[in-house]
Amino acid sequence: MCNFRLINWKFLLFPILLIGCLLARNNHPIILVHGLFGWGLEEMGGYRYWGGKRDIEIILKDAGYTVYTVSVGPISSNWDRAVEIYYQLKGGQVDYGLAHSKAYGIVQKPERKIYSGLYPEWDSDHPVHLVGHSMGGQTVRMLQYLLANEIYLDSENKILEESELLGHARDGWITSITSVATPHNGSTLVDVVAKMFPFVQYFVGVAGVVGTDFYDFDLEQWKFRKGKNEAWANYVQRMREHSAWETKNISSWDISIDGAAQLNGFLISSPSVFYFSYIFSATHQDPATGYHIPNKDVFLLIRSRATLMGSRIVFRADGTETDSTWWENDGIVNVCSMSGPTTGFNGPDPITPYVKGDPLIQGQWYTFGPIEMDHYQSVGHMIYGEQREKIDSLYLNHAELLYSLPAQ
Repeated sequence: MCNFRLINWKFLLFPILLIGCLLARNNHPIILVHGLFGWGLEEMGGYRYWGGKRDIEIILKDAGYTVYTVSVGPISSNWDRAVEIYYQLKGGQVDYGLAHSKAYGIVQKPERKIYSGLYPEWDSDHPVHLVGHSMGGQTVRMLQYLLANEIYLDSENKILEESELLGHARDGWITSITSVATPHNGSTLVDVVAKMFPFVQYFVGVAGVVGTDFYDFDLEQWKFRKGKNEAWANYVQRMREHSAWETKNISSWDISIDGAAQLNGFLISSPSVFYFSYIFSATHQDPATGYHIPNKDVFLLIRSRATLMGSRIVFRADGTETDSTWWENDGIVNVCSMSGPTTGFNGPDPITPYVKGDPLIQGQWYTFGPIEMDHYQSVGHMIYGEQREKIDSLYLNHAELLYSLPAQ
């Protein structure tokens, strides 16, 4: 916002300053990207990933913001999810890249993944704000990387991928990236509980309420589909046993500590993008043991996970291990992982707390919190009354901050 101190004859400057202030703002669309086991607007019988019973997209639209919600593979890798975001916004046939598809044995261009485009005018003159919850925060960083770099089919001979996204370098398409409860450095939960079962547990609980016929694991690239008359339990079991889990082209690798560190080696912050991260915490230290235990209002299905994460040590591939700084968590993600990327061979991204009124620098992460809510409350699930109003206000206030950023 602009503040003016006008005295006497200087009031004549007001229209000029006002116009300059308005021109400095932007009206770039806000793109909401869900996390692991998330879903789109056409799924889950109207129960929204972004907002639960109250749609955050609608709340923001009613306040005058342009907002789009994408739906990407709920357990797919960040590479696959980022590619899907691009084509959902621009339109066209999804193309994961020839080299990537050959490396993991997936279908390069799945037949059913063709989109008309939510925002086909998207380019450097019409950039966007990307907001990702949980793994979605990693996904939008991957999208920035794929946009900003030419991806080679054959790096030795400098042969480029032929896909619309991967074969070209594009800068200036993203104004800002915001992560909400994101495991930038991984989550210890992945390393102590196999194959994402706590996420499945939560999801099945929600699906049991709204109806399981409205959900798709969206793994067509892995040649995996739900049978026409297949029972839900069998569908979930086949997903759990799928060979994709044994590869590094899957969510469980990307949000593990070692997988996240690998991503952080090349998903470095861009000097042309504003970065924000929201930190959530749902545990406190037990004075008797020193471990972290869940707060009273933590959602029942993840209380045991919060306790587990609050006391466990995880060994990394490089021979080091996590310590007590990893114990505070939101039931799914460690608090120390949410600020921004700090692992990887390039070292940490620049990270600092957000201070209202201070000038913002592109390429640097600005943090908010910790906010006392659990992982699912951070997107409006299972909260009511004052807590509900608090989370709605959080997204409204952040949208205002995003629109206050200078237009490119």
